[in-house]
Amino acid sequence: MTSILTNIAAMAALQTLRTIGSNMEETQAHVSSGLRVGGAADNAAYWSIATTMRSDNMALSAVQDALGLGAAKVDTAYSGMESAIEVVKEIKKKLVAASEDGVDKNKIQEEISQLQDQLTSIAEAASFSGENWLQADLSGGNITKSVVGSFVRDASGNVSVKKVNYDLSGSSVLFDTAGDTGILDATTTIEGNGVSVDVNIGGTVDSYNVVKYTTEQVIADGATFDSGGKVAVGGTAGFAGYVKVADDTWVAAIDQSAATDHEIFATDTDNGDVWAIDETNLASAAAMTASVSTFEIDETTTATQISGLISMVDAALETMTSAAADLGSIGMRIDLQSEFVSKLTDSIDSGVGRLVDADMNEESTRLKALQTQQQLAIQSLSIANSASESILTLFR
Repeated sequence: MTSILTNIAAMAALQTLRTIGSNMEETQAHVSSGLRVGGAADNAAYWSIATTMRSDNMALSAVQDALGLGAAKVDTAYSGMESAIEVVKEIKKKLVAASEDGVDKNKIQEEISQLQDQLTSIAEAASFSGENWLQADLSGGNITKSVVGSFVRDASGNVSVKKVNYDLSGSSVLFDTAGDTGILDATTTIEGNGVSVDVNIGGTVDSYNVVKYTTEQVIADGATFDSGGKVAVGGTAGFAGYVKVADDTWVAAIDQSAATDHEIFATDTDNGDVWAIDETNLASAAAMTASVSTFEIDETTTATQISGLISMVDAALETMTSAAADLGSIGMRIDLQSEFVSKLTDSIDSGVGRLVDADMNEESTRLKALQTQQQLAIQSLSIANSASESILTLFR
C-alpha cells in the first residue's frame, strides 16, 4: 500500500540513520579519548577496577618518591661513614707511629686532635632533609628509622604501607648526642703497664691488672724485703706493704693473717704475718679511660697504653665497617625496591590499559565504515522521501 500519510520506508531509513549517528558518536568518543571504557556507563565492572588501580598507581608514585628520599638519606649516611672510616684509619696509623721509640708523642697528638675534630665535623654534616643517621640521642634506647618501601592491596581489598627499617644504635651511630654509647664516643678502659693477677675475693676469682711500682718507690715507703724477694714487710701504718708479683712489679698489700677470703701470695716467716693483695688498691690500678674521639697521648703514655689505644681504635674501625656494610645493604635493598615499584607501576598501567583502552586500529576502521553507512543512510532517506512524489504522476 502506498500512503502519503505514513512513509514506512522513510521511517526505516531515519531509524537506521539515528542508529548510525549514535554509533558514530560512541566511536568518535573512543577515538578522541583513546578509551574504550570512559565511564561507568560503558562497562561498570571494568571502570571500577581501572579507577581503583589508577588510585593505587598514584600511591605507588608517592612510594617511588619516598624511596628516592630514603635512598638519599642512606647514601648520605654511607658517605659520612665511609669518610669517617678513612679518618679512623689515619688515627690508627698515627698511634702505630707513636709506639716507636724516640717519637715526639705530643706532635702526634696534635695530628690526632685534628683528625678527631674531623670525625665530629663528618658526623654533624652527614644530614639530609633534617635526618642524621650518624649521630642521635640514644638516651631512650635504639631509634628505628623507616623508609616507605611499598604500597600493598591484598585480596580482601585491605591496603597497607610496607617499610624498610634501619636501627640507630650504639653499633651504628658515630656519636650519641646525649651520652657516650656511640662508636666513637664510647669509653674504654685502657690498662696501664702491669701484670694480670687472679685474686680470690669472697670465693670469687677475678683477674686484675696490677700496677707497676719501682723499687725506689717501695724503699721510699720504708719497705724491706725478705730473702725470697716475695713480701714487702713493714711499710706504712696498718702493716701495709707490697707484694712482688713480677720483676720490678709490686702491688699494695695488707696484713691478712686472720682473713681467708683472699688468695695468699706469701707468708712472712719471720713475723708470722700473712700477706695478700688488697682488692681496693687493685681496683684503682693504673689505667686510662678513653674513647676514639677524646683520647690524648703525651710523653708519659706508655707502650702498653698505646697498644691498648690501638686495640680500641681497631675495634671501633671494625664496628664502623660493619655499620657501613649495613648501610650499603639497605641502600641496595632500596634500589631494588625502587626498580620493582617502577616495574609494578608499568604493569598496572598495562593491565588497566587492556581493560579500558580503545584499539585505535579497530576504532578507526569502524569510524570509516560508519561514515560510509551514514552517507548511504542519508541517500536511502532521500530516496524514501522522494517516493511520495511519484504519486503525483497518477493524477496527471
